[in-house]
Amino acid sequence: MVKTPKAGRVAAATALAAACLSLETGCVIRRYTIRTEPPGATVIVNDEEIGPTPVSKAFTYYGDREITLIKDNYATKTVIQPVAAPWWDNLLTEFFSENLVPFTLRDEREFVYQLEPAQPPASSDLYGRAEAMRAEAQAPPKPRRRGFLAWLGFD
Repeated sequence: MVKTPKAGRVAAATALAAACLSLETGCVIRRYTIRTEPPGATVIVNDEEIGPTPVSKAFTYYGDREITLIKDNYATKTVIQPVAAPWWDNLLTEFFSENLVPFTLRDEREFVYQLEPAQPPASSDLYGRAEAMRAEAQAPPKPRRRGFLAWLGFD
């Protein structure tokens, strides 16, 4: 097989183009921002404290987030916030959008929550809860299991 100089140049150009495309792969930037009205509430997402609002955090995976908002003199608010994947980042297209698209894809979400002022509990309700706790504290504890088989978990 005889190679012509033109075929060699075409192969070299193809290899160079493939190398440039592999170096210039894209990526996906995922980020959500949480805002509250009034601002300054402490944000806890999936049992991890992020900080006071407004706050942003990068994420890798889509799905539901448990968001807890805490602020003095306001009722604590817990929300299950779904974060759905965009059309270009699903099971079939994720490999291409993460590795082969030659530019950066951004997915930025913003969640805004309204905090309600805290309502003091009614005195009768507070008194009833205190009496229930007192009765529970005065009850004798459950007896311990005895013997070797009970120690193993058998009654």
